Amino acid sequence: MSLCTVKASKITTKIKGGFFIMAVMITELCINCDACVDECPATAIVSSSDSNRDYTYVKPELCIECVDSTSPKCADACPSDGAIVWDMPYTAEYLEYYKSGHENAVYAIKVHKIKGLMMPDVSPRPFRESIPQSYRAQRKAVDVTEMNNIMLKGSI
Repeated sequence: MSLCTVKASKITTKIKGGFFIMAVMITELCINCDACVDECPATAIVSSSDSNRDYTYVKPELCIECVDSTSPKCADACPSDGAIVWDMPYTAEYLEYYKSGHENAVYAIKVHKIKGLMMPDVSPRPFRESIPQSYRAQRKAVDVTEMNNIMLKGSI
């Protein structure tokens, strides 16, 4: 696989073969227009102007992949092709994956006063089971047209 660039904290991190981010993630193709921020029903997207980051960011502990919609609403609103991509589900199965990303400051997972760090084993999120694991592993761009076809046909 090729090297992919992802904005992380205030640096650009290159990781061979994938990213340590969330169920859907925003890549360096983001133009920080914030079109996705107001569209997110889970308020999982934070504008770069409202965070300590220099890019728009998806909180993995809140992202629900808009499972009740045809496609993730952030991808539908985004004017930049390829800026929204699939990542691993935020479930206990991927606890080490997300823990590593958190420990390496790729993202900051919320700390709850009572429950502690809201890792996937504490607060798993719904995800689209119809998305092939290969799409997630390859960080395939969310294709709204393809998502519409999935909803009509029932699978990829």
